[in-house]
Amino acid sequence: MKMTFRWYGSQMDPIPLRYIRQIPNMSGVVTSLMDMPAGALWPTERIQAMKEEVNAAGLEMEVIESVNVHEDIKLGLPSRDEYIDNYRETVRRLGRAGVKVICYNFMPVFDWTRTDLAKPRPDGSTVLAYDQSVIDRITDPQAFADQIQQGAGEFEMAGWEPERMKELKELFTRYKSVSHEDLFAHLEYFLKAVIPVCEEYGVTMAIHPDDPPWDLFGLPRIYTCRENMRRILELVDSPCNSLTLCSGSLGSNPNNDIPALVREFGGEGRIAFAHVRNIQFTGPGRFEEAAHFSADGSLDLYEIMKALYDVGFQGYIRPDHGRMIWDEKGRAGYGLYDRALGASYLNGLWEAIRKDHR
Repeated sequence: MKMTFRWYGSQMDPIPLRYIRQIPNMSGVVTSLMDMPAGALWPTERIQAMKEEVNAAGLEMEVIESVNVHEDIKLGLPSRDEYIDNYRETVRRLGRAGVKVICYNFMPVFDWTRTDLAKPRPDGSTVLAYDQSVIDRITDPQAFADQIQQGAGEFEMAGWEPERMKELKELFTRYKSVSHEDLFAHLEYFLKAVIPVCEEYGVTMAIHPDDPPWDLFGLPRIYTCRENMRRILELVDSPCNSLTLCSGSLGSNPNNDIPALVREFGGEGRIAFAHVRNIQFTGPGRFEEAAHFSADGSLDLYEIMKALYDVGFQGYIRPDHGRMIWDEKGRAGYGLYDRALGASYLNGLWEAIRKDHR
């Protein structure tokens, strides 16, 4: 496996690359052009400049998260073809720059969703948290989106781009007629256009699970469980149509057996990217982020890492959604300290498992 670390770029991330480079066994960063609107064509010169900046710090830039998918593609509107053409050309440009994996999602309107960006824990840290009962009481998604953005402070929420949030009411109206079957069909249309370009340029599309993995505000979600994972892969049967396995996203539904999912889909070589993190169940439809250390949450990260090792996982992995600890100020869930601890914990598990298999 190749250990990586999410980084939002020098203009939008307070964490300097030189700090990331000092984390043991860190091979590269997972990054993006955060200011590029969904559907826009990424300029070659900006891709190259980002790659040079990352490489100059002694790190690789082989994973992009994300090239966001425009809502018109998810909605299946006639205008989607223009945005798909831009996506295809962006894939070409990223492939020429040495990018191997693009992590993306197909969640309508909202990306990953939490109801609290800084819930205090008994140890004094703060974490991202989700409570379905809070969502159920919300009558105005726009007010909820505004509240979350305000809670993020000076940092833009990844996947909650301002241009999209300004169109919430219109988007909700448009999605009223979109079913789960429609969304699968629109994903298939997108993948059939993009995957041939990926095959030509050696780039793997790795779709991220819906977070949380159930419908939200009446919006359909489709990467939620084993059956739908299988269906997504069967939409276009190509190694370039692959999965991001996020233990926290899928694991927030206790019915999803993460080690079993790793063994099934990783055993077929269809997991290109793994986000390995821990969560603590606090009740039905309620969870909060936890330290990567297994006993701090509800997931067994040893078993998850062992499953990845047992299937011969050679892809990219990163710690995810750390606690905010030691009075660090930064992007909610994406501070330096706890994610660095998480990477070290995952490295330690991997080394121990590898030595135990000698």
